[in-house]
Amino acid sequence: MASITSVELNYLVFRYLQESGFSHSAFVFGNEGGINKCPIDGNMVPPGALVTFVQKGLQFLEMEANLNNCDADFDEDFSFLQPLDLITKDVHELKKIINERRRKLQKGKNKESEKEHDGDRGLTREKETHEREKECEKDKEKVENHKEQELQNENQTSREMVSDQEDKVNGAKKEDKVNGTKKEDSKKEDKVKVKHEEDGAFGGPEPMDICTTSTSQPCEFLMSDVTILEGHKSEVCACAWSPTGSFLASGSGDSTARIWTIAERTRKLDSKNDPSTVLVLQHIKGTTNEKSKDKDVTTLDWNGEGTLLATGAYDGYARIWTTNGELKSTLSKHKGAILSLKWNKKGDYILTGSCDETAIVWDVQAEKWKQQFAFHKGPTLDVDWRNNVSFASSSTDTMIHVCKIGDNHPIKTFEGHQSEVNCIKWDPTGSLLASCSDDNTAKIWSMKQDKYIHDFREHSKEVYTIRWSPTGPGTNNPNKKLVLASASFDSTVKLWDAELGKLIYSLSGHRDGVYSVAFSPNGEYLASGSPDKSINIWSLNDGKIIKTYNGNGGIFEVCWNKEGDKIAACFSNNTVCVLDFRM
Repeated sequence: MASITSVELNYLVFRYLQESGFSHSAFVFGNEGGINKCPIDGNMVPPGALVTFVQKGLQFLEMEANLNNCDADFDEDFSFLQPLDLITKDVHELKKIINERRRKLQKGKNKESEKEHDGDRGLTREKETHEREKECEKDKEKVENHKEQELQNENQTSREMVSDQEDKVNGAKKEDKVNGTKKEDSKKEDKVKVKHEEDGAFGGPEPMDICTTSTSQPCEFLMSDVTILEGHKSEVCACAWSPTGSFLASGSGDSTARIWTIAERTRKLDSKNDPSTVLVLQHIKGTTNEKSKDKDVTTLDWNGEGTLLATGAYDGYARIWTTNGELKSTLSKHKGAILSLKWNKKGDYILTGSCDETAIVWDVQAEKWKQQFAFHKGPTLDVDWRNNVSFASSSTDTMIHVCKIGDNHPIKTFEGHQSEVNCIKWDPTGSLLASCSDDNTAKIWSMKQDKYIHDFREHSKEVYTIRWSPTGPGTNNPNKKLVLASASFDSTVKLWDAELGKLIYSLSGHRDGVYSVAFSPNGEYLASGSPDKSINIWSLNDGKIIKTYNGNGGIFEVCWNKEGDKIAACFSNNTVCVLDFRM
């Protein structure tokens, strides 16, 4: 008899986590289960294999439990069993359940049959009574019709005279009503215009669900404004624009990162046909066809000057590259996959978070680790610098720690989430910290107190990522209010007033969870990407989609260039896309 090994089952669970969007859990499970050493060829395993396997097992139990009931209707027998019965009971118990429920069903049918016979006996009496009532009603109608006919003959002349007079009066009233309605409509339009002007950007105080099927339909990006970057051999999970110049970096599951030179109005870039447009940063020796899942590039970030690119990989190494594609440094100390990586503003330190439950600060000049912070009790999912010497880290252990270089203990710990904390971000001034979690909430914290100052609970599923707007104090747009965007697996993006803690807009336009959001540099637009293969560009003045693009794969990340005229997105179909954005 065929059986399944623990290795095969582990791989099915790993694939299920990946396909369901639980990327952090997949990383952890894959690392601990040694999936990278598994001999199974992933290309031979169809999507949804674990669910199919479980369903087939349940069907087999159903067949076995019903095998001896040849005298019964098989379709009917299957309806006697529930999934919970199949999982919790053996075949003998299932057979007893089927027999018992069939007896109950048969009793119910017998009772219904008796009721039908009783109903037939009374049916004739009801028909006779109904016929008599109909005859009486017909007689009454004849009498009524006769009386009405006499009244009509007597009053014919008077009705015609009254009708003529009413027509004249009504005609005059209709004209007055039409004129009055026009005046009222004009007043209403004036009121609406005044209300919109008073509300200004981000609308009024009431939250709104934005419907993309409104009269102002979003327009698709023209193909002349779309550049497709080809060359990666696996899904592209990270991308980032250089803060200077026209370089775009991408990281992939093919164990490479790439630095693309983006020219104006280029339709399609292929690293095979035009190698001058891209630099391939190999994370393994040999060709990119070599299989090594532990070399997946999971995260990347440019330094503030745009002269160095840092990458983090599944093998636990951080690497620093020049814009010429030269490997400058390899940083080794983590004992698990690197899930997040950030340069500080000054550019002298790199911060990494890993599955090994630690965060490490690296000295770029010395090319070695400066300090390791081991305060979490689960994988470190995200890290973010507060300033050049202090930072925050989040974990699957639901905790957020604020740490400082040189201190051996956290200077602050935020506790309040009920599930793993997926993402954390400091606001532009470094005074507020935003977080989001699998507990379906986003929160805002202040260094001045231990408890969160705002708790956003309007999402119905896990909140995957958050971003602050480049507006308010400490930004290039100081006169605009500070806004927090949260993206969730419930297919919505929500915009929050950071000061008041209120929902501004709920943006509903995707058909699947939202993995990534990014504000334009001027704070007027928001880009969002989803596994539904679409990128939506939202106007923050009215919360509506103004442009959209549909690709050929799920989207992992979106980002704007410094000028705000280009949007990059990385896809599950091994490509990177650049959209020219001009309004």
